[in-house]
Amino acid sequence: MEFDLDGSRVFAATGGRPFTLGARAIVFLHGAGMDHTVWSFQARHFASRGVAVLAPDFPGHGRSAGPPLPTVAALADWTIRALDALQIATAVFAGHSMGARVALEVAARLGGRAGGLALIGIAERMAVNPELRRAAEAGEDRAVDMILEWGFGERGAVGGNLAPGLWLKGHARRLLERSLGSALGTDLAACDEERGAADAAARVRCPAVVVWGAGDRMTPGASATRLAERIAGALAVEIPRCGHMSMVEEPAAVTAAIARIV
Repeated sequence: MEFDLDGSRVFAATGGRPFTLGARAIVFLHGAGMDHTVWSFQARHFASRGVAVLAPDFPGHGRSAGPPLPTVAALADWTIRALDALQIATAVFAGHSMGARVALEVAARLGGRAGGLALIGIAERMAVNPELRRAAEAGEDRAVDMILEWGFGERGAVGGNLAPGLWLKGHARRLLERSLGSALGTDLAACDEERGAADAAARVRCPAVVVWGAGDRMTPGASATRLAERIAGALAVEIPRCGHMSMVEEPAAVTAAIARIV
């Protein structure tokens, strides 16, 4: 579906079903340099079970117009404006990496409007390797190579994809190449400069689950665990045999973790 926000076109996937107001809703937020397609498996799963699914492309990503937004706070502001524009009163928020940090900020701000929170591949401090950030901001191809090398665990080495119609590293490479020189550098800078995750976590009052891959080299499990401990009552789930891109590496396991708070 498409809608207008702030004078720009926004695209959002709905899991192959019409987005219906009044139904339970879940909002999926993608990570740096990515778009809605990374949530294809999860979006289809929940939409087929009567949940209203919204997986938007952030500005300057995928099929959404406008320049990329420079901070987590700006992305959270934009997400809340999108909810208001679509008259979504309450929703569960699920985010990956940068999108997880945005989802955390949104849930912390919205209080009772947040019905649940799933944080995939997040850390207490979303630090970015300095050389990766420099290469991404300069638009160098090696930034894509670094993310592919560090972002995947065992599943990324064998090809194919458990999500129908997608190829793990090939899909990720195309997304990152499309965003190189624009959104990717902006997104990584936003993650690197953000410091408020611990404070935001302490303000969350909805059911929450924090999920990480056992082989995640970008947001290690120890840091994810510390963040989970700051969210009252949060569940902590480690997914074996995968890295940072767990929602595409082990989509069924991640979907099951999200379902615990939907």
